[in-house]
Amino acid sequence: MSQASTPLETAHGYSAPTVTQFSVFLHNKVGKLHDLVEMFDQAHCMICALSVHEASDHAVVRLITNNAECARGELSRMKLAFTERDVLVVELSGKHTLSSMCLHLLRAELSIHFAYPLMLTPGANPTIALAVDDLTLGGQILRRKEFRLLGEADLTNRTP
Repeated sequence: MSQASTPLETAHGYSAPTVTQFSVFLHNKVGKLHDLVEMFDQAHCMICALSVHEASDHAVVRLITNNAECARGELSRMKLAFTERDVLVVELSGKHTLSSMCLHLLRAELSIHFAYPLMLTPGANPTIALAVDDLTLGGQILRRKEFRLLGEADLTNRTP
């Protein structure tokens, strides 16, 4: 009986840095998106990423802020329907391209449900919000490949 010379890596105890994404339901009426954005202009949290999915009678606005607790309170105060989901925020730079990120996740057979860029970047490099099948596994893979993953704390004191 021999034991493996290297310890087995597990997901136990590992938590990828994530940020909270809010999906906000808006009626498709003139000015509703402006009202939502203006609400955040007056709050103590800032929109860092925004993606709008429009249909004929409604829109779903996915957004990331630099303060999820504040955003949750503002959305509730305005009585807006919303859901929350954790997503990875990945910095792209040099050899860490969008293509290589997708390839590493593909090799692990992880599906990307959606992705969209952040308007606010903590450094000089582009960042992307990413929803995958398994955040823990996705985070492990990208970290192993030396991608930088950002959490809400990385967005806290940034300004666009």
